[in-house]
Amino acid sequence: MMRIMDIPLDQIISGDCVQVLNSLPEKSVDLIFADPPYNLQLSQELWRPNMTRVDAVNDEWDKFDGFAEYDQFTRQWLSACRRVLKDTGTLWVIGSYHNIYRVGAILMDLGYWILNDVVWIKTNPMPNFRGVRFTNAHETLIWAQKIKGARYTFNHQAMKSLNDDLQMRSDWEIPLCTGKERIKLNGEKAHTTQKPEALLYRVILSSSNPGDIVLDPFFGSGTTGAVAKKLKRHWIGIEKDERYIQIAKARIDAIQAPPADEPFTFPDKRRRRRVPFGALLENGLLQPGQKLYFGKAGNTVAVVLANGLLKHDSMTGSIHQVGREILKAPCNGWEHWYYVDETSGERIVIDKLRQVLLDAASD
Repeated sequence: MMRIMDIPLDQIISGDCVQVLNSLPEKSVDLIFADPPYNLQLSQELWRPNMTRVDAVNDEWDKFDGFAEYDQFTRQWLSACRRVLKDTGTLWVIGSYHNIYRVGAILMDLGYWILNDVVWIKTNPMPNFRGVRFTNAHETLIWAQKIKGARYTFNHQAMKSLNDDLQMRSDWEIPLCTGKERIKLNGEKAHTTQKPEALLYRVILSSSNPGDIVLDPFFGSGTTGAVAKKLKRHWIGIEKDERYIQIAKARIDAIQAPPADEPFTFPDKRRRRRVPFGALLENGLLQPGQKLYFGKAGNTVAVVLANGLLKHDSMTGSIHQVGREILKAPCNGWEHWYYVDETSGERIVIDKLRQVLLDAASD
């Protein structure tokens, strides 16, 4: 077990989530993933057409006397989470139509700021056996920051790379937890709502960095801890059911910790050392009077001035200002202006020249 600032890292804490959260240091956690009770309100058993009983969620931890009790419970644990989150931290919470709208409203009332809602589209959903409603084929995740406008972690490039170099969208097609991944005891599901590791992989990779502390207040079978360990994050699990604690502990202990940091550390363009566009002129990578092209194949041209500005038609400004005027929208000029390589005749984005200077500075 490791400890930082009196935080019990990489272990499961037994107890009520609100009480345990209130015992942890304030502003100590980087990321929270919460899979709370959904308050499904099941009043009868579910049966398939072949008269086999559906293994539905009928656990005691999912039963509440009514919406008022559930709302009070939700407000308590979300408040406790907000206390332990760093000001730069974010929280993910997952739910179904039974609870996610109530959770979202309370979350906003408490001062969280919603960044995204993500739809987990289940590629293999359970059918609606009675045929009286549409098949429930998705769940919703809310991603929120603690303080509106604060800096937070989002590994955009990592998620883009994970998605074949396309910007990842907010609809995630991931199958339910089945097969070898589904933990079973005596042939029965060890936990009725075990989440697939693929889902937590995206959550943790997107919104935390190696060495960050990831907390799950409803730890269950330990998926959050398992994925966090695989991705070189510290984790804390809170769970009051001793059966789940033993299952999760055995699961996580069986995972061999990655030996090196390199596979988990990715350069973030937004955090690179600042390089002025004029530095390209000072270092001879571009020349005054040289033409730049807006886009890899477009005909829009600007001329580079000796003071590091661009002139396009009657407008003079920075690479960003001129680009914004052309697009009539926000523009990162480094990613939109191209120069022509004298040898190949190919257009190359000027961000490549910026990288030349950054690489030279790091040598």
